[in-house]
Amino acid sequence: MLGIYANIIFKTLSKIFLPAILPLIGGYSVDKRQKKRLAILDVLNRSGQVLSSTRITELLTGQDVDISERSVRLYLCELDEEGLTDNMGRRGRIITEEGKREADASRVLEGIGLLSGKIDAMSYRMDFDPALRRGSVVINVSVIPLADFTEKRCGLIEEVFTKGYSMGTLLALFSPGEKFGSISIPEGHVGIGTVCSITLNGVLLRRGVPTVSRFGGLIELRDGVPARFVDIIHYDGTSIDPLVVFIRSGMADYIGAVTTGNGRIGASFREFPADSIDAVRGISKQLETLGLGSLLCLGNPGQSLYGVPVGPQRVGAIIIGGLNPMSIFEETGSHIQSSALSGLIDFNSLFHYSELKGRLAALK
Repeated sequence: MLGIYANIIFKTLSKIFLPAILPLIGGYSVDKRQKKRLAILDVLNRSGQVLSSTRITELLTGQDVDISERSVRLYLCELDEEGLTDNMGRRGRIITEEGKREADASRVLEGIGLLSGKIDAMSYRMDFDPALRRGSVVINVSVIPLADFTEKRCGLIEEVFTKGYSMGTLLALFSPGEKFGSISIPEGHVGIGTVCSITLNGVLLRRGVPTVSRFGGLIELRDGVPARFVDIIHYDGTSIDPLVVFIRSGMADYIGAVTTGNGRIGASFREFPADSIDAVRGISKQLETLGLGSLLCLGNPGQSLYGVPVGPQRVGAIIIGGLNPMSIFEETGSHIQSSALSGLIDFNSLFHYSELKGRLAALK
């Protein structure tokens, strides 16, 4: 009986004081509270079964959500009162139909941090070893009508590689009917895989160098020299790769870059510990030799790059975008479907871009 009264008192006090107390704890903001409430609802929604507060905490912790079991219990009391979850006693909570609708309607918030999380996951999964020249690397995949590979477009694509505006010099080719990850290549189309700049993150991680991927953007070129970032999108605020956005929206200008030296090309901004600068420089040169890309620019500790500030214990770097060559299609009127961080591929499956025309001809 005492336990029942205690539960009633706890729920009543939670309902009255929780909204006022939580914003004051540890600098909490309403935004952080809402994200964690939605994270709890999402866990319950995806499981489709009764979960205890302990199990919910374990699942959230596994998703890198910083939350204690006590906080989960407090949030659950709120969600019970709002009719978004049902208390099933010692078994735990189950999401209600209203809770499911709330979770689905708020799914747009999954985009926050989603791309940055995917970058970290892909970096961890790849296992390429530059010294042995074997292992998997990350690629982007673009699905393109075979008929759109005109002589002019192929020539411009080669120029993007030749000028060094691509992430390395290697490609992958997927024939009609092939499947790579979740991407299926329809009849009359081919898939072009370009080396993703996240490959650098993965190699550095295996050497014990952590990488912070801050944003993707467009760099303006003047007479072939990088001048400034003109547009950026932070990785922790989008679910879509920034370069995909810029290419689809027609904001990039690779034709100008390769023909006059004046244009806008895709690049990303990374940060590394200042003490790792020599390792970053050395690994970058290794990857460049193997055709897997290189740094566009590596700063000094605490040095700002193109107006982007860097902390005193960190070093900034600008990396060429992997999807850059595929922008040629959009710029010449061919709308294609590109997917960044599409998956991992064996390094030895890649070939030099100069072989592309011949391999395409064999498919026609």
